[in-house]
Amino acid sequence: MEISLKGRVALVTGGSRGIGRAVSLALADAGADVAINYRRDDKAAEGVAEEIRKLGRRAETYAASVDDGDQAASLVEAVVKDFGSLGILINNAGIASRGQTVADTDPAELERVIRVHSLAPHRLSQLALPTMRQEERADIVMISSVATLSMGPNGAPYNMGKAAMEALALTLAKEERKHGIRTNIVSPSLTVTEMGTRLVKARSGADIHDLDATSPFGRVSVPEDVAAAVLFFVSNANPYCNGQKLNVDGGGA
Repeated sequence: MEISLKGRVALVTGGSRGIGRAVSLALADAGADVAINYRRDDKAAEGVAEEIRKLGRRAETYAASVDDGDQAASLVEAVVKDFGSLGILINNAGIASRGQTVADTDPAELERVIRVHSLAPHRLSQLALPTMRQEERADIVMISSVATLSMGPNGAPYNMGKAAMEALALTLAKEERKHGIRTNIVSPSLTVTEMGTRLVKARSGADIHDLDATSPFGRVSVPEDVAAAVLFFVSNANPYCNGQKLNVDGGGA
């Protein structure tokens, strides 16, 4: 089966680097036009856009903090105005928590992490739904984390934010399927990104690739592994999966 997203428009939040960049490129390679959301790094976002244009697809960049309601509304409005439609929403933007116990967590950190990981996807989905309902088919994918499987210590803000995101996805899957919208979850394990590299360095002082030898298949996951799962969910290769969670972790520890 040839996977084709020709004629479809995707919005990828946090699309300028890491997993978001890989997802943006994978969707474009399959034929989609891509709106790339980013928060600060104009150069990185434009670099991804240029790569997409070289594939023969349209790409535009949009600076917005997705956890700001007004900026989120302006983002979706601009994308729909520029592209004329929106059929794929990838809620990928994320931040790490600081590794504190519940007892030591700053309440402001808790609120910000939950805003980014769960309240922002809720608002963006809400804003995108009127346009997505007009499509013959539309897809929402939440980029969560295998952290929700273990709920490990020293990460309550992140665990809580991702768990709420997954609850949102499963709710949307039931509410919106009558409109032809599929909502699914992709949950990566530790991945070779800037965030993943910093996390490993902060916790153990090691390089992330020091973990290759003890990882499934002899390597830590890379962003393209996650992008492949996203591409499956939003493409014609997936006619019926809805409300599902795919853990991209090589089979676990």
